Amino acid sequence: MNLNLFNDVPDGLTQRARSFVRAHGVKVDVGTVEEHRQWWLERDIPATVIGRMAAFQERWGGLVLPPASEYDGGPRYFAADSPEGSASEGWWFEAGMQRTAVPYSFMIGPSGEFGIHAGQWLPLHATVEGWVESLALTHHASMWAKKIVKVTGDEVDGIVLDEFEPVHEVLGMADTWWRGADSLVAIYSGEAEALSFPRGRTALIYSGLDEWGLRAGVKDGGSREG
Repeated sequence: MNLNLFNDVPDGLTQRARSFVRAHGVKVDVGTVEEHRQWWLERDIPATVIGRMAAFQERWGGLVLPPASEYDGGPRYFAADSPEGSASEGWWFEAGMQRTAVPYSFMIGPSGEFGIHAGQWLPLHATVEGWVESLALTHHASMWAKKIVKVTGDEVDGIVLDEFEPVHEVLGMADTWWRGADSLVAIYSGEAEALSFPRGRTALIYSGLDEWGLRAGVKDGGSREG
């Protein structure tokens, strides 16, 4: 186990997310993909898919982060496993085991998306980095907001975002973040869409934020270090 990630944070993250991982992340020991490569090859898993899993494991494997505000916390830790798919549909693999008995798996999609699979695939963020950025932004906004309001179901459609801009660094797909003059809005649609459960749609509104609270030094466009 590595309790000090100061020099062991994946590149490609904003300074906000790097600081979050350094301060709150640990790495536990997980197996390598190579241990199972032959077993998967014998079951017709393409070598390219196993290569993607190995790259994921090298970059993210064993990383434990604080729980997300939605999805019952997200993966307990990152670990590549259980490839599934086909040449026509593409291939997915498990991103890490669930913290609780949720009715879906956390998966990495054919193009590297991070999402949930519940009989159908629903990408939440375009990359794993986007998911980590969202966790970091949740932690940051929760610390600096003067008020946090939770909105669910049809009421989410009543949130007016005309004067807001997307927070680019989270690379949102089903889940998105928006930045206004003094507030941040996180909209979570993953469970609602994947489980055909519209009432599961959730938004968190973080208000009363100053410039630091809104950006934490991250420039427009979500510029990253590394």
